[in-house]
Amino acid sequence: MPVTCSISATVPSDAEVLAVPVATGPSVVGDALGLDVAHLEARGFTAKPGEILSVPGTGGDTLVAVGVGDAGDVTPDILRRAAASAVRAAWKRTSLALTLLDALPPGADPAAAAAAVAEGVGLASYRFTRFKSDPDPCRLEAVTIVGAGDGAADAVTRAAAVVAATCLARDLVNTPAGHLHPRDLAETAEREVQGEGLTVEVLDEHAVADLGLGGLLGVARGSEEPCRLIKMTYEPPGGADSTVALVGKGITFDSGGLSLKTGEGMMTMKTDMGGGAAVLATMSALPAVAPPVRVVAFVPTTENMPSGRAMRPGDVLTIRNGTTVEVLNTDAEGRLILADGLSLAVEEEPVAIIDLATLTGACMIALGKGIAGLMTNDDGLRERVSGAADRAGEPVWHLPLPKQYRKHLDSPIADMKNIGNGPHGGALTAGLFLEEFVGDIPWVHLDIAGPSTSEDDDGALVKGATGFGVRTLVELLSTWGSAAP
Repeated sequence: MPVTCSISATVPSDAEVLAVPVATGPSVVGDALGLDVAHLEARGFTAKPGEILSVPGTGGDTLVAVGVGDAGDVTPDILRRAAASAVRAAWKRTSLALTLLDALPPGADPAAAAAAVAEGVGLASYRFTRFKSDPDPCRLEAVTIVGAGDGAADAVTRAAAVVAATCLARDLVNTPAGHLHPRDLAETAEREVQGEGLTVEVLDEHAVADLGLGGLLGVARGSEEPCRLIKMTYEPPGGADSTVALVGKGITFDSGGLSLKTGEGMMTMKTDMGGGAAVLATMSALPAVAPPVRVVAFVPTTENMPSGRAMRPGDVLTIRNGTTVEVLNTDAEGRLILADGLSLAVEEEPVAIIDLATLTGACMIALGKGIAGLMTNDDGLRERVSGAADRAGEPVWHLPLPKQYRKHLDSPIADMKNIGNGPHGGALTAGLFLEEFVGDIPWVHLDIAGPSTSEDDDGALVKGATGFGVRTLVELLSTWGSAAP
């Protein structure tokens, strides 16, 4: 379980480790803490964000200097990273106190900063140990945030719910595909997405066929495991004037189908349901954060496998909204199941739709592993989502949807085909494909193929699944209001 935080006006006397912030420029560390900044500099400590240096304290405890960068530019995200570094420094101890809020510049929001610190603690303490015979979990039992102001208690409680949801998404993405089939993902939704205002409906393969979800059925044909459609709904107490729809790609394993991936390309394909995991986990957090908007979420989930029944290059599928799609590459399957999910979302008449998917390697080529691609048909919604992502500390970058590229999806025998022409601009043509299924509704597509996993421990991230998107979605929904974008 991730470590949670308490709040105190003073440093607890029994804290084994005390983490204090150090900034470049004028020091933010008081003499009372007994930290010799000149000594730190002599040992090569530069106070860059997240940098740590442990020094012996008094009475057997440990003092940890944590860098926060320039004193005038300290943000909640920098404190999130600093808290994560402090947790790693105190990994084998049982109690930790954090005075990181002392680094806040004048006018900053201490409640938001306290929430970020709590998130850093909880997310950095996460480890996926289900299959470890000799796990090394974090031993911290008591973590105290010192000096938080008004509103911090509620913010830290909310942060704990966000951390729990993010860790749920991490667990799902980290779980091997042999232990997480579509039915298992659906059962997880039924078990975890509970609380006031939440309902879950799981549709089996027969109900999926009755709904005419041709994209989902087509991708599922090659697998012995039946597909599922997970629908989750949150109704805020007292009702809401508007609905926001979420759609997440839930491919529990992607072999590429008959357009088979390489062995190396398949090694990480248990993670191809990162978007669906983020949506499911976000829904699980909503009773705790109580957003003022109705939220309906769809996660179409299946495996993409090769077999004698598998869809073939050249096959034509009919999506829920009646659009026909010529499948020229069975490894471009995520957009096919998302097309059905987006069509269902439109039928809910929402004021906005946000979909998340580990969709294209092309997006990773463009933006690297740490940044999600954002594509949209609405600038107002783009600003909302980008702002929420920035506050959540989950980087996104706006990519275009060039109308002149739409012709690359034209098919001679169907309404469209599922891939563009040639190897270039693949993330953009994938976005243009999805745009066909949202009509005039404001919509954002987040391609999270890169940041859904991390190759290293980095700030609040740990090696493996990151749960990317949960914090952004929770922040977006909890600050939504009842007006349309």
